[in-house]
Amino acid sequence: MKTGAEVLARMLDGYGVTHVFQVPAVLRRTMVEIERLTGIHRVRPHGEKSAAYMADGYARASGRPGICMAQVIGALNLAAGLRDAHLAHSPVIAMTGGRDPATKFRKVYQEVDDVPAFEQVTKWNATVDSVERIPDMVRQAFRVATSGAPGPVHLQFRGNEGQVDAEEAAINDLVEVGHARVPAYRPMPADSTGLERAMELLATAARPVLVAGGGVRASNAAAALVALAEKLQLPVATSLNGKDSIPGAHPLAAGVVGTYSRASANKTVAAADLVCFVGTETGGMTTHFWQVPPLGTRAIHIDIEPQSIGRNYPPEVAVQGDARTVLEAMVALEAPPIDGGRAAWVEAAGAADAEWRDEYAALMHSEATPIRPERICAELSEFVPDDGIVVVDTGHAGMWMGGMYDVRTPSQSYIRSAGHLGWAFPASLGAKCGAPGRPVVCFTGDSGFWYHVGEIETAVRWALDTVTVVNNNSGGNQSKRGFDRVYGGVQTEKGAKDLWHFTDVNFAEVAEKIGAVGIRVEKPGDLRPALDRALTTTGPVIVDVVTDIDALAPLAVTG
Repeated sequence: MKTGAEVLARMLDGYGVTHVFQVPAVLRRTMVEIERLTGIHRVRPHGEKSAAYMADGYARASGRPGICMAQVIGALNLAAGLRDAHLAHSPVIAMTGGRDPATKFRKVYQEVDDVPAFEQVTKWNATVDSVERIPDMVRQAFRVATSGAPGPVHLQFRGNEGQVDAEEAAINDLVEVGHARVPAYRPMPADSTGLERAMELLATAARPVLVAGGGVRASNAAAALVALAEKLQLPVATSLNGKDSIPGAHPLAAGVVGTYSRASANKTVAAADLVCFVGTETGGMTTHFWQVPPLGTRAIHIDIEPQSIGRNYPPEVAVQGDARTVLEAMVALEAPPIDGGRAAWVEAAGAADAEWRDEYAALMHSEATPIRPERICAELSEFVPDDGIVVVDTGHAGMWMGGMYDVRTPSQSYIRSAGHLGWAFPASLGAKCGAPGRPVVCFTGDSGFWYHVGEIETAVRWALDTVTVVNNNSGGNQSKRGFDRVYGGVQTEKGAKDLWHFTDVNFAEVAEKIGAVGIRVEKPGDLRPALDRALTTTGPVIVDVVTDIDALAPLAVTG
């Protein structure tokens, strides 16, 4: 006989889990068995959303499922934190306490039926009602999280703290190591007809382009993508989730396409006569609400998820399969003769990129004070280590970095919020736990940093060597354009003060008070030494960069 806690602890260890992110009190007996039986670290952040975001960052940095936990009263906060993992297809497994049949409907303390809240943000949402079911339910959670398009899973354990884990039964741990990371499977089309047809179309089109999404990143398919692009001389644009699929300096790299984008990428994709989507759902952000490319553009779509193929752009060729496996098979095929005008097309895409760089060169090297955000992005492009992981918030942070930051080497990683402001800082702490041997640099704004500023203490407590660069303009100025619009031109001074101006706070001083290293940067020339110091310092570092509140990120173009 074994307790559910002992089996659960051994299963997590067997799946290679190194950290669990939990807000007490949940699965208390399991916490004890984790200490007794395993080397897993139990990280206690300062809120359930932070726990979910840390597990998400851990999963995206490591490729292994991230584990987050909360008792029943915190379950709804944990569900809110899973939205980003759901949107970004990140394999996170959430474990919560739940109602006990013996006390249902009797108004027991803190009782709420939380299961429905998880339905919209998970691939699988289930309850563990008896200790005998722990092995097969946990096994299935890992299977679902890592199979096909990855995504979050929720298990609710009976008892407000999941006390079912303290019960005993004749059970054993059940581990499938093939589901310890993504992708668990690499499906391939049954025959090569679609691949051959895709190669033919790409070779004979006048202006073809590849658009790489997050599925390329999940599949570790970047090298195969670049090989295909080089073989057929195809410009490559990426979604934000696929940004690290190709280095920014590669001659075929066009940049990020869509809403939080680079103008040259949008111009190139809008001008294409054939777009090959790889590992992307062709959603509104990647296509700037289906304007880039225009609806009706000829398309090829490669994706592991059948429901994603052709959702918005009916394809001439549809290939359902793992991105890396499919791309490698295409590279291995003998290529048809490439259209004679391809050199002119590649040259045009390169010229668009060069024109964009010329347009923003002055701002990216600006000596203005307060500092321009473009200058921060340029410095990060140059100084993030070759094996660094960059974790980026949404909003203006995502807009600035999506367009202005370049991944410099194939070994660098770029992880971004799928839409939830404040995600990046706790996610970067999780990323460091998931990839402890790699430098981790977070880029956020003061508006995003305020959400979970208390996690500085978590970073200090766990001595996490992360660098957090805060674009501090004392405001949430991404809102400016929208409020100007609803005010009928320019908002009132009171409107700006009430709606998006903040108190001027020195986050470097805040960091120092909590025990981290804080660096305040007020002059552009101090950015490089600050980053150099931050990247060579032990423990968490907050680099507070004072920036121009009137600096607005460029809006997307449609052609």
